[in-house]
Amino acid sequence: MSVASKKFIHKHAGHCESGVMSTMLSHHGLAMSEPMAFGLSSALSFAYLPFVKLAGMPLIAYRSIPKAIIKGLQKNIGVKMKIETFSNQQKGQERLDVLLEEGKIVGAQTSVFWLPYLPEEMRFHFNGHNLLVYGKEASTYKISDPVFEHVVEASEQEFLKARFARGVMAPKGAIYYPTFVPENIDYASVVPKAVKAVAKRMLKTPVPIAGLKGMRYLAKNIRNLESKDRRYARLFLGHIVRMQEEIGTGGAGFRYIYASFLQESGKILDNETLLEASEMMTAVGDSWREFALLIAKSIRSKKSETVDFDAIAKKLESIADEEALVYQKMLTAF
Repeated sequence: MSVASKKFIHKHAGHCESGVMSTMLSHHGLAMSEPMAFGLSSALSFAYLPFVKLAGMPLIAYRSIPKAIIKGLQKNIGVKMKIETFSNQQKGQERLDVLLEEGKIVGAQTSVFWLPYLPEEMRFHFNGHNLLVYGKEASTYKISDPVFEHVVEASEQEFLKARFARGVMAPKGAIYYPTFVPENIDYASVVPKAVKAVAKRMLKTPVPIAGLKGMRYLAKNIRNLESKDRRYARLFLGHIVRMQEEIGTGGAGFRYIYASFLQESGKILDNETLLEASEMMTAVGDSWREFALLIAKSIRSKKSETVDFDAIAKKLESIADEEALVYQKMLTAF
């Protein structure tokens, strides 16, 4: 059966870009779970970027930048992807339509705010959301959005708005699709490379805003909120929780996904150290959940004295210590 005639199967996922790549590669014959797509692309990360703003608040990222999973899989497993962007909206729509007519399934980067099938309360101005377009009927696109359990739809005009939204990380109509997909993966070669890249990035990054240093830098800034305007301080803390729990899966979610990757890789390679690291990373995910809950409880009360900034900062520093042990363990696996 050719790829063009193969029936498309929608898959629900924990994160958009890893979900898209897992579904896309599986559709093309290379069976791959979402955790494996995430892990083999070395996408796990952390960055606190006070100079990049989302709704006036600093960007806090728990994974690499958008398209890093796509590019990471190209580098590590040999898949070849074609990524196209457009300055003209009409040309961007026409190109997507041509690819769909050819029977391709096409990845697209979009703005969450303009996706019509999202409930109002879930919409916000974030331009890094990835999904798959698998068909078109009349003027309606058939969409496989990994964060939904079922397929969805959007009209031409609605989808144009989502693809060409402006602002930070503007998608510029970005679409992508594979031009070559390998038949298999040399896990014994690829997994060590991908695992070491994450561990070294998190442990040894030279910049203070990334990796474990970035987590400790954020903790320092949380302590500094003690001297800030109380309203701003509460908004800042609430923003941390939102970035962690609502946008792009967040801290705990990405740690759980990566733990699944370590477990799957450990079983494939019969590597006990990776299995131990998986259990440790799962515990780290639990700690991130506890961190979010601590903040939520602190800002729920309207009494300013109920916010213990030092306790929140200490919790984040303890998570950095926990993560350090996992990455050190990962480096001993090979």
